[in-house]
Amino acid sequence: MSCNSCSTEKDGQPKGCKNNGTCGTDSCNKLTVFDWLANMSLPSGEKPFDWVEVRFKNGRKHYYKNTENLTLSIGDVVATQAQSGHDIGMVTLTGELVRVQMKRKNIDQEGEEILKIYRKASQKDIDIWSAARDKEEPMKVKARQFAIDLKLQMKISDIEFQGDASKATFYYTAEERVDFRELIKVFAREFRTRIEMKQVGFRQEASRLGGIGSCGRELCCSTWLTDFRSVSTSAARYQQLSLNPQKLAGQCGKLKCCLNYELDTYLDALKSFPSTDIKLQTEKGTAVCQKTDIFKGHMWYAYEGEWMNWHKITTDQANEIISLNKKRTKVASLEEYAATIVEDTKNQFENVVGQDSLTRFDSPKPANKRKKRRNNKNRRKPQNSQNAKNNAK
Repeated sequence: MSCNSCSTEKDGQPKGCKNNGTCGTDSCNKLTVFDWLANMSLPSGEKPFDWVEVRFKNGRKHYYKNTENLTLSIGDVVATQAQSGHDIGMVTLTGELVRVQMKRKNIDQEGEEILKIYRKASQKDIDIWSAARDKEEPMKVKARQFAIDLKLQMKISDIEFQGDASKATFYYTAEERVDFRELIKVFAREFRTRIEMKQVGFRQEASRLGGIGSCGRELCCSTWLTDFRSVSTSAARYQQLSLNPQKLAGQCGKLKCCLNYELDTYLDALKSFPSTDIKLQTEKGTAVCQKTDIFKGHMWYAYEGEWMNWHKITTDQANEIISLNKKRTKVASLEEYAATIVEDTKNQFENVVGQDSLTRFDSPKPANKRKKRRNNKNRRKPQNSQNAKNNAK
């Protein structure tokens, strides 16, 4: 219902997937919670939770109270309350899990602004909604051109019509504050509907539009990530990643959210590592840290003045040398510590197929052809030598 490939037919069923809200691209189920309580019945005397979760375009979700005691199930198209008029959405979650979701998102059930569900969407409601959805793409093209003509530093990323086609919300991104009063006048005169401008961040824009990341999978913000935490370059430094903006930036132009996924594990591992700023004092000279290997627990040091010669030691050995230096004791050299490290050259993997050759599927040349080539060469040699004798005579 929320993706463009499925769209919606007149009877409320998706066009593409024909599966009432489930498609191959998973855009219909964007950020959807699996209802693992669907097959369980309530105890006797218990009333079902009277709030439902309704999803709109691009995964936008709100929670509505079922004041009319309608029998709703996942996939039903309903008409919901809006600030003015009504909106059309699809039910994505019912029952006790809605209570859990509302508690997780800090939504008060007894608040003043309680939105309600009016009814199940009729065929007329779906027709008006479908006609409004069909206008969104050509409107977006015109709206972007109007913004360019007015020389506004903004990008209109998406347009969403309200279910009754009485209002259009324009989502845009901008680096700075934009004065779009003249733009709203142009929109109202051209599109003849109520206009609402809503600014979103670059990460929110990527989550709304979706896409494929550099890992080959769908964007995390479009599938399961709901909160956007700040990402800094220090996360890349702790993980010893090259500070290349082209590799560290996502489709939103900001640092990738996945830089924070393994950061805590790296920070825990680095607790056993000594600081790279600490120099090792030896009788041969002062050694400075050049490189660390977090996975294997190794550190490379080089003597001052001999920067090309690196000596590899373990973190335990480095901590031992530092503790001796604090007692004003110097070790002889780093070579004796580096010599104790035994390199394990054994492969950490096994070939399941049992064949390592890359040319194992190439057909070998038959031996008969090789013999024929050798015989042909041997036949040519005596003929050539006989011709040379005749020419000499």
